[in-house]
Order: sequence, then C-alpha cells, then structure tokens
Amino acid sequence: MIEDEGATLRVGGRDDELSARLDRELTAFNNAATGADDERGLSVTVVDADGDLVAGLTGWTWGGRAGINLVWVRADQRRAGWGGRLLRAAEDEARRRGCTEISVASFTFQAPGFYRRHGYTDTGIRDGIPGGHVDHNFWKPLVDDPAGVFRVVALVDLSADTDAGRRYEDAVLALLSRHCGRLERRLRTGDGESEVHVIRFASRAGYEAFLADPDRAALRVALGDAAPITRVLEVRDV
Repeated sequence: MIEDEGATLRVGGRDDELSARLDRELTAFNNAATGADDERGLSVTVVDADGDLVAGLTGWTWGGRAGINLVWVRADQRRAGWGGRLLRAAEDEARRRGCTEISVASFTFQAPGFYRRHGYTDTGIRDGIPGGHVDHNFWKPLVDDPAGVFRVVALVDLSADTDAGRRYEDAVLALLSRHCGRLERRLRTGDGESEVHVIRFASRAGYEAFLADPDRAALRVALGDAAPITRVLEVRDV
C-alpha cells in the first residue's frame, strides 16, 4: 500500500466493483470522444434437453463494429458444428444492429484455423504467449464491398528514420476515417524498416481527399528528409 497526499494506492486480485466502475467511466469517455453511445453486449447460448450448457459466445457491438470476446463448445460436442453456428448467429445479430465488421482474437492452441475457414482475415499477432504460442487477431467484413470501393496497398520504406517514420505512419493512418477509409492490414518486416498497409476507401474520391488532407501534408513537411518513402498500388479482389 502506498499513500501520497491523502490518496492510497493498493494492489490486489479480482475486483468486480472496480471492473464495473472502470467500465462505466471508460464507456462514458469513449462515447463522448466518438459520439457513438450504442454499446451493447452480445451473446449466443446453446443448451441441451436438460438445460446444460452445450456452447456459448459472448461479445459486443458499438459504433457499427462488433467484437467476439469468448467462444466455447463443450468437449463432447466439438465436432457437431456448434462453433460455426455460434459465429453465424453472432454475425447475423451484429448485422441486424447495423454493424459492418467484426473482430476476434485467438491463441495458437485455440482456433485460428477455424476463424480463417469462416472468412476471417489475420490482422496481426502478439508473441510471448506461454508455451511459445501466439495471439492471432482477426477481422471480417459483415457487408459486401460496394461497387465503388477503392483498395490500395502501400509499401512503406521507414529506413531514413525508423522511429520517426513509425510515428508519422501512426498519425497519418489515424486520418483515414475522415475520408471513409479504413486500415485492413498493417504488416511490418522483421528488420522493422518497412511496412505494408492494406487500405480500403469507400470510393476513389475518398482516397484522393486523403492524399490532399492538409494535416497529412503538414505532418510530412514537419518530418522533412526523415519522411518515409511510399509506393502505392491499386488492388482488387481476384
């Protein structure tokens, strides 16, 4: 325990009251910052004839996005197709709530292949999971791309100043939403000196507006010779 000017810092274990308070406070902060105040829980439950739990899924929807937190199927039912039915039910409900995309994370020893088979795309990994495992992050669109969608791949050379280049890319990518753009994938090479960005815009006009964004131009001018060198390729699904 640490006391400082009348305040006390304590470290402990599980605290449901604290979790509930933090959830309320951060939800209020997020809603104020984004203008989206429609956060809701999402759940799918399967029970057998005796009322025992067979499978379940929990998640959330907010601001046109959906996320999956937990998915579980009872051991004796894991080849009965319940996992896929849980996903489809969650996706259908998310669409009904107006969501256009859904995300989930899965450890190596859980079900990354399962999500890939159901149309989820890898968006990144986090190393260091016990036992040498990896945490895989996935994303899936819940609506078909409209006819005017415009997708590009940016090949980014950060070698002039790697740290400054990464900060610049962080700031520039944050501007995408102004122009109906979204970052679908962000990949980095092992040496850290290059990145690949897969970016989708609702239209070519959105892409052109992004290129002309004065804040983007100002960031590049401020960086000067340390600015990344970028090659952009227009791509489409095949």
